[in-house]
Amino acid sequence: MTIMIKKCILEDSRKLQEISYQTFNETFKDQNSLENMNAYLERAFNLKQLEKELSNISSQFFFVYFNNEVVGYLKVNTNDAQSEEMGDESFEIERIYIKNKFQKHGLGKYLLNKAMEIALERNKKKIWLGVWEKNENAIAFYKKMGFVQTGAHSFYMGDEEQTDLIMIKTLI
Repeated sequence: MTIMIKKCILEDSRKLQEISYQTFNETFKDQNSLENMNAYLERAFNLKQLEKELSNISSQFFFVYFNNEVVGYLKVNTNDAQSEEMGDESFEIERIYIKNKFQKHGLGKYLLNKAMEIALERNKKKIWLGVWEKNENAIAFYKKMGFVQTGAHSFYMGDEEQTDLIMIKTLI
């Protein structure tokens, strides 16, 4: 079993789009309408949008490889790229997704540790994320990793307003 993390570059946009579509679909398709899923996927993961995000110096994407196959990815944000105003001492995990068949192999923990390593390198005091209130597996994972719920914000899946829980872990 070989696990490797590789930082994404602009030329990875199509591969990023592919893994984004697959993992988001696997995670949320059973609890959302096809119309809302398609609207979100098209808005969030079209090539132009992904290339814009990949070009933002305050955002970084990383692929996680399992035996040389891309099986998930991580997106982290600092400064004005954060999806909520959390201050200069904060570091956001905006996306952390693993293909369903590769979950429960420690890959999410591996990506989370990578995010914490980057946050500490940048002298951030806390790391935070938003997680859908109905994503019980993810919430349990983040709690196990030391995150605590501190609030909530709206997330739009197509035209449906949903609630994401804000979870924070203090680093320093």
